[in-house]
Amino acid sequence: MKKKSIILVAAIVVLGFLAFMATNLVRNSGKSDTELLEFSIEDTASVDKIMITDAFNNKFEAVRKNGVWVDKDGNCIIQAPILTMLETFKNVEFKGYVPENSRKTITNRMASSHTKVEIFQNGEWVKTWYVGFSTQDHYGTYMLLETPDEKSDLPVIMKIKGFNGIIEPRFFADARRWKCTQVFALERDQIAYVDVKFYDNPSRSFSVAKEGTNYTVKHQGRPLPAVDTNMVIRYLNNYKKIHYEFVNYDLTDKQVDSLKRSKPFCVLTVKQVSGESDVLKMYRLKGNGTKTMNDFGDSVSYDANRFWCVLPSGELVKCQYFVFNPLIMGHIYFAARPEEVEM
Repeated sequence: MKKKSIILVAAIVVLGFLAFMATNLVRNSGKSDTELLEFSIEDTASVDKIMITDAFNNKFEAVRKNGVWVDKDGNCIIQAPILTMLETFKNVEFKGYVPENSRKTITNRMASSHTKVEIFQNGEWVKTWYVGFSTQDHYGTYMLLETPDEKSDLPVIMKIKGFNGIIEPRFFADARRWKCTQVFALERDQIAYVDVKFYDNPSRSFSVAKEGTNYTVKHQGRPLPAVDTNMVIRYLNNYKKIHYEFVNYDLTDKQVDSLKRSKPFCVLTVKQVSGESDVLKMYRLKGNGTKTMNDFGDSVSYDANRFWCVLPSGELVKCQYFVFNPLIMGHIYFAARPEEVEM
């Protein structure tokens, strides 16, 4: 009987030791269901700072101020990617463990290529995601989690609830991609004067000036004899929401300087009632060698869809004619075409 008791106690001790070792092994291998798999954040409304660092050591910091997200210096940033990130924080979920025969390879790749996402709630750091690359079927993403208490050293596969796709593209640190694309957000009553000068075809130049409650429209410096005020109002209403398409990813600094020294095809000047003035210089974008038709009905060799524009800040951006044509094509709104004005 005594021998059996000794064996029983020994078995309990061994089982206890094995349980202790198993618990530590799970914790160290990243398989803790209570800690290192809890990527999600339920209360995204309390997230007030996100810091992103990519594999190229680009860093970007977004901060919530008065309900609006800005960069660390308080500058305007686009809001849509932030909303996507917050949705990802809330809906991320565990998909599976990395197969044992792939762990070393995946871990090594994660070490050299990942995006670090630091998440803050109410001013306090709460979690860091290490977002890696996608699984072969593109239905999952390899990720690591760090909290104030623990840091995983073994990647797991995560996914977004109800979404078949990868997580990695939702997080980027290139500051150029975060810039607000807004060029104009003006009500017509804010606009005192608009001048559009075409250098490649001066006959299309015109200006609109506010004089009290009336407007004067000129083509090539000559006033139109009759102006439809309703059409002028329609024209000025176009300035409410004007955005550029892309920042410059194509041209080097030397090429940008060369472009700025060349003659623009059009210069748009907008003066506000407040006295503020904005000047936009527009340059043709090189085409693919095939002639196409532009919006004036001319056969042209340049890109008929996009052009370069130097903003008042001096930054070069890429714009769409579709967006800016309502601002620079005066003949759409005014009674006489430039070529019909008597000289």
